[in-house]
Amino acid sequence: MLLILIPRGIFVDLNLDLYVADCKNDRIQLFQSGESNGITVAGSTSLNPTITLDRPNGITLDAEKYLFIVDHENHRIVGSGLNGFRCLVGCYRMGSQSNQLVWPGGLSFDGSGNMLVTDFGNHRIQKYLLMQDSFALSLNRPKFSPTATWNSNGIAIANRSIVGENPIAVFVNTNNTIYVANQESNTILIWEEESVNPTKIIFGDFKKPSSLFVTSNGDIYIDDGEDNDRVQKWMIETNTFVTVMNVNSSCDGLFVDINDTLYCSMRDYEQVVKISLNDAVMTSNRVAAGTGIEGSDSDELDSPRGIFVDLNLDLYVADCKNDRIQLFQSGESNGITVAGILTYHATISLDCPTGITLDAEKYLFIVDQGNNRIVGSGLNGFRCLVGCYGEGSQSSQLNNPFSFSFDHSGNMFVTDKSNHRIQKYQYIEESCGKFRMIE
Repeated sequence: MLLILIPRGIFVDLNLDLYVADCKNDRIQLFQSGESNGITVAGSTSLNPTITLDRPNGITLDAEKYLFIVDHENHRIVGSGLNGFRCLVGCYRMGSQSNQLVWPGGLSFDGSGNMLVTDFGNHRIQKYLLMQDSFALSLNRPKFSPTATWNSNGIAIANRSIVGENPIAVFVNTNNTIYVANQESNTILIWEEESVNPTKIIFGDFKKPSSLFVTSNGDIYIDDGEDNDRVQKWMIETNTFVTVMNVNSSCDGLFVDINDTLYCSMRDYEQVVKISLNDAVMTSNRVAAGTGIEGSDSDELDSPRGIFVDLNLDLYVADCKNDRIQLFQSGESNGITVAGILTYHATISLDCPTGITLDAEKYLFIVDQGNNRIVGSGLNGFRCLVGCYGEGSQSSQLNNPFSFSFDHSGNMFVTDKSNHRIQKYQYIEESCGKFRMIE
């Protein structure tokens, strides 16, 4: 049994159990009251998979006995929870920016749950505010009534002169900021709420982006897989790009879940892969869904496109060439068809779906690309929501839509690819009374 080597921070709980940051053994040891032999509760030598530590310096517990650890040499604070360990602060490698740490030494919580950290290498004390809605996704998830409707005539908020030819990536965050990728100019266009024209344009070394995702702190993840085999992140703190994931294909869907896991839907490799953004160094991708061989079995995909990961870490995939939406429950490799002709229960026929999102009640909203429409589920089954009048260029029509996103008010923003425009479909509040947002 390993001895304790350079013990650092300690914590004693109400049961008189002692937790020790066993620094040089890269672990947290628990010595239950009266026991001389410790149990490794975090670190590479623990009995159950936890998290890799490098010279932990501090340890504290919350009211539920979840661990919060100063991971000194990884320049971060990590914590445990229902879904295991994750990085909490200092998750962007060592540095002196406000979201970075250098050799943190200790941490303490105040009465509001805010975290105060001794940032040793930067000669400062950092305060990190507790987000009251810690488990919220960065996108909008309205709660609609079963009779919710949208104005059938869309408003073109941007045309070809702004978004270029064949726009396919749009994202609206909880502040109603709109993000669109321009594939022609290889730029990211940003509209602040109520702005008619883009308020910011970000230029980067990426090509033909097929998807983007924006996290709550304003960082933008953008596909750069077709030519450069990578996913890039634009960091709002530094206005710079870094590579965060290596891929073998364009990512037709990107998503960051509540555990800071990044997912990429690789259209040409018939797989969805994922990587933790909390690791101090970039690691290899893990398979989230698909075998890498095209097929229609429950564990297979054929040209996967848009993806969505809910708060339970269940993964939904728009399985385009199989004309279905697949649900891969957390930890499962076999999917369940929840929309399309191969479902166990009657749902709706789809033709190459390319986008999927869920509302607060977990009802599905699908970009049915081949049928040039957006469909949604509800208490009474599926129905067409917008683009219900056939392919075309009128305000009530779509032509090869690819993705969409809700704003805070429930309005729908659609990339109308072959019409070279972004369409806004206004939610009609009177259709079912007021709704509330689930953040």
